[in-house]
Amino acid sequence: MRQMAKSETATRWIRRWLILIALMVYAIILVGGMTRLTDSGLSITEWDPISGALPPLGADAWAQEFAKYRQTAEFQQQNYNMTLSEFQYIYWWEWGHRLFGRLIGLVAVGGLVWFWMKGWLNRSLASRFVVLILLGGLQGAIGWWMVSSGIGETDRLDVAPYRLATHFSLALVIIGYTVWLWLDLGERGRMQLEGWRGRLPWILLALIFTQMVTGALVAGLDAGRTYTDWPLMMGQVVPPNYLEPDLGVRSLFEGRAATQFNHRYLAYAIWFVSLAAVAVSWGRTGWREMSTLATLVTVQAAWGIFTLIHAAPLEMAILHQALGVVVFITALRLAWLTLPSAAQRSVSG
Repeated sequence: MRQMAKSETATRWIRRWLILIALMVYAIILVGGMTRLTDSGLSITEWDPISGALPPLGADAWAQEFAKYRQTAEFQQQNYNMTLSEFQYIYWWEWGHRLFGRLIGLVAVGGLVWFWMKGWLNRSLASRFVVLILLGGLQGAIGWWMVSSGIGETDRLDVAPYRLATHFSLALVIIGYTVWLWLDLGERGRMQLEGWRGRLPWILLALIFTQMVTGALVAGLDAGRTYTDWPLMMGQVVPPNYLEPDLGVRSLFEGRAATQFNHRYLAYAIWFVSLAAVAVSWGRTGWREMSTLATLVTVQAAWGIFTLIHAAPLEMAILHQALGVVVFITALRLAWLTLPSAAQRSVSG
């Protein structure tokens, strides 16, 4: 059933607000990617939601922040030659990432309050927007949980890969939920696909979401810069160290070879399923939407290979992430379009 605000004017402005939030979340995903790629994530060693909104002011404040960073294992074992100006470079990336998160929160809360004061929200919409804001707050907490894994531990120079993957996964959930709300408030009708054709968009959405999570693990482990031969890995189909002796089953989440292998072959599976979806839908309802998704999946797979064989330089890696989010949103939209409406469900029931 289409979700409605209390007037067409209200619906129009709420949808604009949702688009703004989605664009801001998309931007912060990319800023977060740059923060990771520049190894900036551990430059701020404390979580101060209020006072942390201000950057260091003056030489003494900068010296204090640099002194805190020098206590981390990342500095002591990896960046021990870092100068203050180099520290400031990574600090600004992390500070900007956190500040942008605060701005998203202000836009979300401010919009909800404004719409409520205008009397534009019914109870159903208001509750869904509250869920969106709560997800944003949870994301901030998980962000600190992620950063804290790389601070104060002598055996870790980066954040824990599974925490990075959790943080990134929730970002996808937030942008996906925002887009879903926007679609629910729109005029577009849904498509009725029978049999397996109706299930394929949901299968693709699940596979693409999983693939994005595996990509976060690869990124967190720098696995994309470890094995750069293709189509083989270390000259073999399955790398000999797929399961590392000291990790065992944990290699699936913490091993460079296993995470990159899984990421590669899941990409092949997604590509195959997307082409199969086009083939079974050709000339029928939904084939254009299926073709759009398959085209994006193909471009993303090709760019991923190109990025891999060039050892994942910063610019290529961030574009790979940016396109991945576009693929995810396209799959989400396709799934929404094929979800049976309330009327269709009542007829089929």
